[in-house]
Amino acid sequence: MMNHLKDYSTQRGYIKEYEGATLMHYELHPSLVYTQFSSVIRKQKEIVKELISQRQQDVQKVHPGLICCKETVRSIPVDSIPGLREIGWKPQADPDKLMITFNTILGTVRTHPNAWPFLKAVSAVTVPDYYDLIKYSMDLKTMGDRLKKGYYVTRRLFMADMARIFSNCRLYNSPETEYIRCANILERYFQTKMKEFGLWDK
Repeated sequence: MMNHLKDYSTQRGYIKEYEGATLMHYELHPSLVYTQFSSVIRKQKEIVKELISQRQQDVQKVHPGLICCKETVRSIPVDSIPGLREIGWKPQADPDKLMITFNTILGTVRTHPNAWPFLKAVSAVTVPDYYDLIKYSMDLKTMGDRLKKGYYVTRRLFMADMARIFSNCRLYNSPETEYIRCANILERYFQTKMKEFGLWDK
């Protein structure tokens, strides 16, 4: 807001006058004690420095060397290297075991009594407007094909495609339909199976 302001307090006998001043105001938050603001910031800085110091001590810790290298051993398991886990390294799942697990889970989901609406892709002939609304379709048959081709190298990819099946269903169908009921039941069943194999961390 531009204003023509006059300050009638005198300075050296003159009236102070300002052109084009901007009126501004600040609202104090009732829950903040501004008289203690500096001390609070100082305390927060001390806490952050302490956390950084503790983390540096963990990272900079010296671990014993690999004795096996002196014994001309050409390779060792990665997880046997001292210090890797301390810096946040986690062992990767065996790709072959992961694929077998995905195949088992997908198989049980396919045979579930409420899986029938999702066994194969929605027919554009039967449901002409489906692909006008659903741009990225997904179904259990497509997931099976992707699994055979080795597409699911991580559980996140596997979970994402399964989640897309249910989200597409909810996007296209009304909440009171049989399709939504099936989606809700099958989704819970899928999550249960993933938890049984230790692949669900939500």
